[in-house]
Amino acid sequence: MSVNHKPRLIVLGGGFAGLQLIENIKKDQFDILLIDQLNHHQFQPLFYQVATSQIEPSSISFPFRKIFQDRKDVRIRLTKAISIDPDSKVIATGIGDFEFDFLVIATGCKTNYFGNKNIKKYTYGLKSTYQAISIRNSILENFEKILYVDDEEKESLMNIVVVGGGPTGVELAGALAEIKRDILPKDFFRIDFSKMKIILLEGSPNTLNNMSDMSRKASTDYLQALDVTIRTGVHVTDYDGTTLKLNTDETLKSKHVIWAAGVTGNIIKGFDPENITLTNRYKVDRMNRVTGYTNIFAIGDISCMETPKYSKGHPQVANVAIGQGKLLAENLKRIIAGTSLKEYKYKDMGSMATIGRHKAVVELPFIKFKGYFAWFVWMFLHLMLILSVRNKLIIFINWAWNYFSKNSSLRLILKDDEHVHLAKQKKTKAKPTFI
Repeated sequence: MSVNHKPRLIVLGGGFAGLQLIENIKKDQFDILLIDQLNHHQFQPLFYQVATSQIEPSSISFPFRKIFQDRKDVRIRLTKAISIDPDSKVIATGIGDFEFDFLVIATGCKTNYFGNKNIKKYTYGLKSTYQAISIRNSILENFEKILYVDDEEKESLMNIVVVGGGPTGVELAGALAEIKRDILPKDFFRIDFSKMKIILLEGSPNTLNNMSDMSRKASTDYLQALDVTIRTGVHVTDYDGTTLKLNTDETLKSKHVIWAAGVTGNIIKGFDPENITLTNRYKVDRMNRVTGYTNIFAIGDISCMETPKYSKGHPQVANVAIGQGKLLAENLKRIIAGTSLKEYKYKDMGSMATIGRHKAVVELPFIKFKGYFAWFVWMFLHLMLILSVRNKLIIFINWAWNYFSKNSSLRLILKDDEHVHLAKQKKTKAKPTFI
């Protein structure tokens, strides 16, 4: 590395971890290159609200060039990292190769379909703003189709299945149940919504299985009060776009299955398989250095740091990603200065989930509670995590309007009418009916 040039730092991924890293690095300390396939940061905890027409995609999407418009030391390239050559310090991408002195992998996770190609092909994931919009489009299109299809096909259009009873699945099922009750009947008053089913499938014995007994029971009670059908201890074995097969030999008819049953890391080729866990996370030390390297780091969901308390790695949540990004920024400064590095220590800030209006569970290190107050705490903390003051205000206004009116006006089907999306479901045969 030439003494005339700043160290070249490449950051792969602009999620919570990558964003916090760059924002906490002092200006002009490094020549920073951010590589991401998208041109914006996405606030993942509120994807389900985009999917259920509660907020606009732009409210939780933040363009990188806007975020870093005052950082002349930050370059941005929209492309995919294909492979890494750790020894030559080169990254191969879709637009060419880039050399680095320091590399930070913050590529996060993607939906885990457990090797089932049909499930990947026909179900909807919820790991991006685009996927959230696709879910919104599909839900609204399905109800437009219900107005003219025959009775046999109506059943599969009226059933919405959510697979996975973790926070994402529970929050999504609750939101869907509320729009079924409060909103859709106003738009489609000729449809009998008593026949619509929201079905939540979970492989473990409980919803929110990684939380306390209080949260498990409360989430089940809240969902049942919203008329959500909950099936625990079941697994999906196959899906053809219309029929969902379970390990119990049962089948469910649905043309709208949302897959929230697990994640796997976005691994990039180039490392020894021994450096990667079975769940596709890079093994790192307490300073987030990838095993065997002093200049390559992994932070956030993609990293697996074993500690006495977290023998299988830290939970894949925003607080971990944010904390590791901030600490790595400080450690990179220490590397340049030639001083000792700090170890990452995770302070568990708790966990929470909302299941609908006035229905939430919150688990803090010192207290656990549920209900109305928990719902307000959930909203406040998520609002504080939103990046810009403008977006905080927009989301607050949307939430306030929805609270008092129970009727969002964001139910738009956004797509190119000349390229209708048919990959997720079979074509619908119309039958001339009038309802």
